[in-house]
Amino acid sequence: MNLAREAGETPTTATTTTTTTTEDGPSPKGLPVTIAASHVDGFVLALTPNAHSYNYRSATLFGHATVVTDPEEKLYAMELMTNGVVPGRWRNSRVPPSGKELASTAVLRVRVRSGSAKLRAGSCSDDACDLEDEGVVGRVWAGVVPVYQVVGEPVAAPYNRVAEVPEYVGEFVEEGNKVAKERAVEAARAK
Repeated sequence: MNLAREAGETPTTATTTTTTTTEDGPSPKGLPVTIAASHVDGFVLALTPNAHSYNYRSATLFGHATVVTDPEEKLYAMELMTNGVVPGRWRNSRVPPSGKELASTAVLRVRVRSGSAKLRAGSCSDDACDLEDEGVVGRVWAGVVPVYQVVGEPVAAPYNRVAEVPEYVGEFVEEGNKVAKERAVEAARAK
């Protein structure tokens, strides 16, 4: 799918490449790793299939990973990751993890050497010949279908004895759904 077209409104696209040097110099320590993530914000439906696209955000990082062995650093990293999924979850669960749980969990520290990010936001970008053809413009719907993840209502475990869903969980669901929808619609409307 084409990300940019010659005619019409040009969608927002960006590529960023960052390079970070480390004290390790030319031969860094650790296992070489690539970390990639992407997220679709919308299906861009243009006048012709050749001009269809996606609104998306993506990033790729390159670096070297080493195992975190310091127990305090490992616990801190585990707390950050847990709260990164549902804010406040770490302090609202049984912590600290048991010795067995800690021993069965590995945490990796990654020294990022370089990275790249790309995004596309905006509406369709059709060819001038299609935009000038009233037969096509009057017959084919063009636009963006926003795509966003919705977090469902919490379902208690069968053994759960807590009467109500905790406030921090309810806020996470409500706010997460609101932000996801707003971000996808904003990407669709970007100029």
